[in-house]
Amino acid sequence: MQQPYDPLSIWRAMADHAAGVTPDALMKVQADAAREWGDFWLSAWGLKPAAQAPRDRRFAAKEWSEDPYYRTLRDAYLLASKQAKAAAALGSGKDASGKAMVGFVLDQFLNALSPANFAATNPDVVARTMETGGQNLVQGFGNLMQDVVEGKGIVRRRPDKHFVKGETIAATPGEVVFQNLLFQLIQYTPTTADVAATPLLYVPPLVNKYYMIDLQPKSSLVKWLVDQGRTVFVISWINPDERHRGCGVEQYVLDGIVEAIGAARAAADADKVDLFAFCLGGTLVSVALAWLQAKGRAGEVASATLIGSMVDFADMRDWSAFVNEAHLDALDTHLAKRGYIESTELQQLFAAVRANDLIWSSVIAHYLLDKPAPASDLLYWFEDGARIPQEFLRSYNRDLLFANALKNPNGFAVGGVAIDLATVTTPILLLALKDDHVSAWEAVYSGAALFGGEVTFVLGGSGHNAGVINPPAANKHGFWTRDGDRPTDAADWLVGATKNDGSWWPWWTRWLDAHDAARVPARAPKNGLEPAPGSYVAIAH
Repeated sequence: MQQPYDPLSIWRAMADHAAGVTPDALMKVQADAAREWGDFWLSAWGLKPAAQAPRDRRFAAKEWSEDPYYRTLRDAYLLASKQAKAAAALGSGKDASGKAMVGFVLDQFLNALSPANFAATNPDVVARTMETGGQNLVQGFGNLMQDVVEGKGIVRRRPDKHFVKGETIAATPGEVVFQNLLFQLIQYTPTTADVAATPLLYVPPLVNKYYMIDLQPKSSLVKWLVDQGRTVFVISWINPDERHRGCGVEQYVLDGIVEAIGAARAAADADKVDLFAFCLGGTLVSVALAWLQAKGRAGEVASATLIGSMVDFADMRDWSAFVNEAHLDALDTHLAKRGYIESTELQQLFAAVRANDLIWSSVIAHYLLDKPAPASDLLYWFEDGARIPQEFLRSYNRDLLFANALKNPNGFAVGGVAIDLATVTTPILLLALKDDHVSAWEAVYSGAALFGGEVTFVLGGSGHNAGVINPPAANKHGFWTRDGDRPTDAADWLVGATKNDGSWWPWWTRWLDAHDAARVPARAPKNGLEPAPGSYVAIAH
């Protein structure tokens, strides 16, 4: 079976990396390791103060710190992992992708070997096994077999509560007011007498459904915006099939974003819209802004807020492991038969990058403890994946990621129009997330220099998804702002930035008002095709 990656390139990267290790450097690592293991055993026998307990969720149970047996297992594993990474860092592969591949493979190996992943060396599992007389392991094996039979290659979460789209999640009232082959446009029902004159239009990424911003009502960004007096429109991308094989970046920009801008303006009877987008959606919005600028239509967009979105792909961190010629060729061959990549394959990739949180924690919960997962609207959304068409992956991976075409003036074209971000004069807010594992905040920051107009940068707390869903009532995470200059180096920006408590949501709406504070009577959806969340979001993956 053709895989969506080239296994030989992984072995080549490892060989190239190992070839760069010098004997002197290796001997130093070995000497350091011998000293560290000596210190380790002195600590284990109480002859030297033990190291401070790590901040690692895998070892949260009190036994990992209080019981000498489990504490020794934990510390030995962590020390061996540290030394393995130190040895791997000695290599000098030919390129960043090869180095990232070596790091990715090593991380998978080390994550799998954690003592928390095995029944005999996890105190919670030992206690659960004694409590149930071993029934947890019997039922857990049944859960494993069920996942194997399903053949999706993922550990299925078994929550004790299920969400229902349109009822308990993605439930903000509204109507689908436009649709085409690629998307449905949802307009939400106002809850205030008047609203901001400029409506908001959200552009989500393609990987998951749109409703990350409309989870349970208490954490729904859509509901909060509507209650703040905003007219909110959302693009709900269709889950593509073989009909969409030829839909690339160009189609998603022109038949998707540009078409949605026109439909939202018409539905709201507004001259312009404020765009906001997340992750890949923000990259596509950046392309759309340059296209509109070249066409003399920049006035259709008042501002653009790009959240966790990259336009300069020079620094992709771990993700560069998957962006090289060999992997891209293998992916093209893999996609040729169906015309799209399955959502489960994308989920496998994202889960592997965060294996401890998205794979091994579920292995422990469902195969060893046999306990249902806590209900999580965010994880429910994460597992509700979508396919991506063949041509989109080809153009996005090869042109935008591999060639980093947006960094170069006229390096990419849409509909025969050269895309030059330096021509974009639309006011832009770049919001990065400090613990983002998908779009490193420093990489998002570097993209600010590519735009030609006003760019404001804000750094939110937490990670790629959780940092976006930050309702003010929760008073969590915080965010950093800085007035005036924007240094070239991201670290320099952070040194001079101010830490603000709570959510960035109210700060953002004040930023929007600073560009246009006009109000108009509330706009109710007209001529709706069907109630929100619409039928496109229900198409199974």
